[in-house]
Amino acid sequence: PVFKKSILHGTPLRYGENPHQHAVFYGHLEHLFETLNGKALSYNNLVDVDSAVALISEFDASTPTFAILKHTNACGVATAPTLPEAWQLALKADPVSAFGGILITNTRVDIATAAAINELFYEVIIAPAFDNDALGLLKTKKQRIILRQKNSLSNTKSFRSLLNGVIEQDSDLTTEQVSDLRIVTQAVPTDSAMSDLVFAIKCVKHLKSNGIAIVKNGCLLTMGCGQTSRVDALQHAIAKAREFGNDIQGAVMASEAFFPFPDCVEIAHVAGIIAAAQPGGSVRDQDSIDYCNKNGLAMVLTGVRHFKH
Repeated sequence: PVFKKSILHGTPLRYGENPHQHAVFYGHLEHLFETLNGKALSYNNLVDVDSAVALISEFDASTPTFAILKHTNACGVATAPTLPEAWQLALKADPVSAFGGILITNTRVDIATAAAINELFYEVIIAPAFDNDALGLLKTKKQRIILRQKNSLSNTKSFRSLLNGVIEQDSDLTTEQVSDLRIVTQAVPTDSAMSDLVFAIKCVKHLKSNGIAIVKNGCLLTMGCGQTSRVDALQHAIAKAREFGNDIQGAVMASEAFFPFPDCVEIAHVAGIIAAAQPGGSVRDQDSIDYCNKNGLAMVLTGVRHFKH
């Protein structure tokens, strides 16, 4: 048989993760985005944009959702009746980390939202559409990258170079719904808590391990990620909530992997968290369940781990 050879031309980037590293992008960004303003995407921009697009794809486009990412991790995510409200709630989670970040929404950006986000310095904004007056305002920053997302990600495989080779795996495309959550405690989450648990799982799935997401009323209140201990991730999240004045009383939390000990649920309980989601699978799952039963916490198991390294 005769095979036609396809040659994918690379696009040279300014540099890689750091200025001393050469970098090239191989792909067709024009299939995903229309660039409306700004300089060319850098290596780090591309990595962050990939994470942002993957995260926003978890949320139904019928409800305005806004997310803020920094170094591939979500530092703010919120849904609300209007996009300006979603933006303000997302920003409230961590306004310090939002500086210089990547903004993304699943909804058309209007002038009210553009005026609000224009007060912050950020690298990239991504949306499915922009009102003309909103786009005009956002374009006043000449270097700001504005992308109109035309299509969703379609990658079913992910690749990484290591050990002089390449490792391949299926992309993590599993998204839990309320029906996937198995209640294992005497306390049963309310309908609103179940909804928030699903929201928290969507957020923590896109945080670097070890990760914890704390959510209330469709808003990521705080998060901890990239820690070598899950306890550290939780304590970091709680400390950030206190720093930014975000009340986690009555909130829920999700972990992307199981609790090997009951320490996390104990810390969460003391902080005022009322329900937790985790994959389960530890030989000591029952220890955490027993603590929840003794202290009135609700816990659900998902059966799905979302490590992200």
